[in-house]
Amino acid sequence: MTNQALRTAGTVLTAGAFATIAFDVFGQALSPLFGYAKLAPVGLAGASIKAIFGANPSGAAYLLHALTGLIFYAVGYFAIARPIQRAVLPNLHWSLTAVAYGVALWVFALYVMAHLVTGNKPFLGFTGITWVALWGHIVYALIAAGIMEAKGAVLNIRRTPVAVPAE
Repeated sequence: MTNQALRTAGTVLTAGAFATIAFDVFGQALSPLFGYAKLAPVGLAGASIKAIFGANPSGAAYLLHALTGLIFYAVGYFAIARPIQRAVLPNLHWSLTAVAYGVALWVFALYVMAHLVTGNKPFLGFTGITWVALWGHIVYALIAAGIMEAKGAVLNIRRTPVAVPAE
């Protein structure tokens, strides 16, 4: 692995770490402190593990929550959301891409995982936790994207045409 690749991987992991901390502080501390719902991402992770595997071993839900924020969601912005945006709308500011990505994460968490996988109401019935989760995922995406953008962690996809051999 090159030095640049190691720096980029470190940046993506750092972005995921800080974004996960921001998500948890917002959803589990600040939101209830101001009278709004408290997020339970570990509870959703545990319910997902139980629905998929039939059991939820002790600690597995915390591990899934941590890995999702630290790696999977951060890599999703780096390797999917930002490259697609750069290919389709190259002049769009990264922060707008991050907000859209945060909304996509919210749909994934509250519709796909909470509803389709665990069997809860879609978007948890549009209760208070729904809206805290929306803002929490947007906060996550903005923090992660901001760190990646500040450190120049951009996945460069080949833009030059590939020559096709003549028949």
